[in-house]
Amino acid sequence: MKRVLVIGYVWPYHSGSGARIPGLVKHLSEFGWEPIVLTKPLPEKPDLGCQIVETGYRDVLEPWLKRFGFGRGERVADQLDRRFGLADNRSLRRAIVYFVARRIREVIDYPDPERGWKPFAVEAASALLREGDIHALVSSSPPVTSHLVARELRITYGVPWLADFPHLWSQNNSYPYSFLRRLFDRRLEKKTLRQADVLTTTSEPLAAKLRGLHKEKATYAISHGFDPATINVPPVPLTRTFSITYTGTFDPRLREPSRLFAALRNLIAQEAVDRNDIDVRFYGPHLPWVTEMIERHGLSGVVKQHNPVSLRESWERQRESQVLLVPKWEDAKEPGIHSLKIFEYLAARRPVLAVGGHPDVVDDLLAETKAGVSAPTVEAVEKAIKELYDEYKAKGQVTFRGDEATIDQYSHRGMAKRFAELLDRLAS
Repeated sequence: MKRVLVIGYVWPYHSGSGARIPGLVKHLSEFGWEPIVLTKPLPEKPDLGCQIVETGYRDVLEPWLKRFGFGRGERVADQLDRRFGLADNRSLRRAIVYFVARRIREVIDYPDPERGWKPFAVEAASALLREGDIHALVSSSPPVTSHLVARELRITYGVPWLADFPHLWSQNNSYPYSFLRRLFDRRLEKKTLRQADVLTTTSEPLAAKLRGLHKEKATYAISHGFDPATINVPPVPLTRTFSITYTGTFDPRLREPSRLFAALRNLIAQEAVDRNDIDVRFYGPHLPWVTEMIERHGLSGVVKQHNPVSLRESWERQRESQVLLVPKWEDAKEPGIHSLKIFEYLAARRPVLAVGGHPDVVDDLLAETKAGVSAPTVEAVEKAIKELYDEYKAKGQVTFRGDEATIDQYSHRGMAKRFAELLDRLAS
């Protein structure tokens, strides 16, 4: 069996490449690759079914925070507000302070806040590579420091390297820095990935963006997946109400529930649905602007914001729901974004209603798997809910009609199989 060194952070213990690394390494050995995970210190020992190498780590931000008098246990933004008396979100003074703070941060955490991990990771990886029998490298970001580590190893030891981007680097849809910082990041990205043999990301539109920047590189799309152990088999009992569930948070600009609320308000006003049957459940942070929107649409008692729940409980709420909600990404320039949520929903084996947004990979995924329907307009949402509700009234539940053979290709096992195929080509 060939061995691959996987470089990156292990979620949920550290923020990083989502569940990509745990899902990948648990199944790679089924396809002829024994993974070794290289990561920074973990607060507890996860069972990934493979060797985990934890390195030393140096926090490069902590000395700077101390120098400026900030503590590590509280958001810097909150400390800024308190120190400078920035209660008014719209004040010029607040805008100036935040502008200066962001520019300072751009310099301090270049190329990312985790750069203090690099020397420890390179040292530990070099010890493994000197022992031999490492046939390939996989680096996954964030942090982009993972790729900087892999580049140095590729140059020194000549081991084939696959660079994986669950989130893009300088082309990230949520890029947090200025235009000038992006120029530096783009230059470093091109220099770093010049040494990579293969690039991967999570969707074809994102792969196209990578190809545009790294024209000479073979680039492939390998989607996220769900843990096969979480499939809703046998199915749990469903709620007695017509429940529509979302386990996540909203963004007033990019992911919001206004079309759903307008559709429900119209259906209730037309007496097409009985408000006493409807139970819309949001599990996540309580957002005042969502509460105001609920009240404005006359949906108090129909739509409820519940407290955030654990990952395991969120799966339970998904499995028992009649319908699962996906508020789609409201940026026409980013058709390649689908969150991990949609893959959890595929494991829950419940009908998905994707609301709003523009044509994108979520539409493609639902069409391919037959796991649900996309409704971009208020009228389309009304039609979809009415059909689902009528089935609920007639049968007491909404039937899941997804193509399970196709859905199973989007499991972590299916994801690992596609990675293994690329690694086989590199190793040969």
